[in-house]
Amino acid sequence: MTITSALNTAMSGLRAAGRASEVASSNISNAMTPGYARRTLSVSSASVGLSGGVQVNGIQRHVDSQVLSDRRLAGAEFGYRSETSSFLTNIENLIGTPDQAGSLSARLSDFENSLITASSRPDANERLEAAAWAARDLAGAINTVSDGVQDARTQADRNIGTQVDRLNEALKSVERLNRQITAGSSQNSDTSSLMDQRQTLIDEISEMVPIRTVPRANDTVALYSTGGAILLDGRAAEIGFEPANIVTPYMSVGDGTLSGLTVNGFAVNTTSQSGNLRGGTLGAQFEIRDELAPEAQEQMDALARDLIERFEDSTVDPTLLPGQAGLFTDANAPFDPLAEQGLASRLTVNSLVDPTAGGEAWRMRDGLGATAQGDVGNAQLLNALTDALNTTRLPNSGSFGGAAFSAIDLAAALTSQIGADRLREDQQLSFASAQFYEFTQLELADGVDTDVELQRLMAVEQAYAANARVIETVDEMIDTLMRI
Repeated sequence: MTITSALNTAMSGLRAAGRASEVASSNISNAMTPGYARRTLSVSSASVGLSGGVQVNGIQRHVDSQVLSDRRLAGAEFGYRSETSSFLTNIENLIGTPDQAGSLSARLSDFENSLITASSRPDANERLEAAAWAARDLAGAINTVSDGVQDARTQADRNIGTQVDRLNEALKSVERLNRQITAGSSQNSDTSSLMDQRQTLIDEISEMVPIRTVPRANDTVALYSTGGAILLDGRAAEIGFEPANIVTPYMSVGDGTLSGLTVNGFAVNTTSQSGNLRGGTLGAQFEIRDELAPEAQEQMDALARDLIERFEDSTVDPTLLPGQAGLFTDANAPFDPLAEQGLASRLTVNSLVDPTAGGEAWRMRDGLGATAQGDVGNAQLLNALTDALNTTRLPNSGSFGGAAFSAIDLAAALTSQIGADRLREDQQLSFASAQFYEFTQLELADGVDTDVELQRLMAVEQAYAANARVIETVDEMIDTLMRI
């Protein structure tokens, strides 16, 4: 080996050691940076003729694509279950449990107790007023739950709009990064940082929509939803959605009053079972808006209908004329079976007895159709109202299993249904959370290990010192030769 070749070899070793220290330092400093992938320096022997040295081939970015894909799918499932579980928990809290004051069951119980109390002293006007107030509070509790369901639908619709906007922005950004990575690769530039940015964006997309990543030429990628929609393949797809200002019980995708999704102008399915963009936080918002909330509204409407029909019966209140509204009404009108949708939000106490509408409490004792007060000691109607609450009857709508219920039992069945749905969703959430955690840990295990990087830095330092010593020795040899 000549002095020149020795010097060139040592210089190449110094350059390689410098790059290696940069890579190790970058790994350590970015160990907790989201989307950052561990790097290593790729080197090889650069022997040409009698000269030698180290050739830096580039920087390798280490990512386990299978673990990354599984972690993204688990994250999408976790986000989906978190949203649906939160919705059901909110509805359960609105309905309340029987042991909670102000719950739906408690309001029904209070109403029944007020009727029993009034029947023991039908001449006491304050007891009749208390019964009227209890009826009004019961109607108000049903209204509150119904309004809460529609508020959740409205919020879900707004969330869809926000997420669609962000999804379009992220897809455009990935498309742009694909182009930059292609350009960098053609110039033999290090594109690792661009790939980190792209991975972070794809992680964000995968939270909203479960996706599969397909490698393409020049380190670019294509993105497909697990439901089969092409989100990015060369060019980013344009996702379309038109948000509503407010969602009411009468609005749905089927009748065109609520917007679905379009991909590049073509309508796509948004159902939870077969939707093209199902799953993830975006799919959860569609399920809340179009499936879970309407189902809850349907059950509440069935409860409101059952309550109205119990007291519209003339055998309960003989003063009622055919077609006349009873104690509970549809916005102070008789119930129309063809207009049940949204009934829970319109449920009111008959204005004839409503204390806030100038109603007269004595009608609770003498009948809504009475022209004047009757015998103040007659509790027959009050007892009939109590019996109407406790009569078991088949609900004419809703999904309650075809069994007969009293009013309180029907409310309890509804509470139990929501609680069971929430519990089942919580169990799914716990599983999704554990799965997401495990895949995250697997991904981190293949990430930056600061102890290993510090050991690598120490080895680089030794290599740097050895190459520096070679250069120093060559310098001493040249000095010696020059003195001869």
